[in-house]
Amino acid sequence: MISVQVEKNQSGFMIQAEFQAPAKGVTALFGPSGAGKTSIINMVAGLLRPDSGHIQVNGRCLFDSRQGIDLPPERRGVGYVFQDGRLFPHLSVKSNLTYGMRGTPKEQRYVTFDQVVDLLGIGHLLDRRPARLSGGEKQRVAIGRALLANPSLLLMDEPLASLDGPRKAEVLPFIGRLAEAFAVPILYVSHAREEIESLAGTVLNVAAGGIVAADSGVAARSGPRAPVDAALPKAY
Repeated sequence: MISVQVEKNQSGFMIQAEFQAPAKGVTALFGPSGAGKTSIINMVAGLLRPDSGHIQVNGRCLFDSRQGIDLPPERRGVGYVFQDGRLFPHLSVKSNLTYGMRGTPKEQRYVTFDQVVDLLGIGHLLDRRPARLSGGEKQRVAIGRALLANPSLLLMDEPLASLDGPRKAEVLPFIGRLAEAFAVPILYVSHAREEIESLAGTVLNVAAGGIVAADSGVAARSGPRAPVDAALPKAY
């Protein structure tokens, strides 16, 4: 279970978000630009410090303001895929991928190099540099690098936002297979309804810095908003 309750004042914009998400599948943070979605997952990643609250992943505390716990990003066991991939331009695809493995002891690795390469269909790209990749190929490599860090949670911040229609269609099926293939929960940020309808089992609707409702993926696809389940997020 992923448990998040955070408050953060960002120059007058208040984020007050509380939710619980299942420890499997894709949970989407869905809402318009400026709603606070990226700030919320940046707090989960340790890139932004909440003013108060707590963050737990599968019972492991990453942040707790009362107990004085604030693990640095590299100790949180969280993978992050950004909008632009952020690959190392001087490294080959293979070296970019294996870079993600360096911080994880062999005995703690549940994802293998060959598994990732096969699932993402990037075996023919291993000797290339990022400059010779298409946008969709770069994002698949970025996803692979994040997975090879063997995270307990994968964060994806609008990973398709910079891609055109054909490239989005290329990458979307690969993302859809991740959670099932590797049993890693995913928090997926987007304001694109078609992505959410395709991927998410749980949808957290974000507005004005808070979670305003929670829908099942089925409810999101069918249109009407489902009532907030008391066992899922607390609404603001």
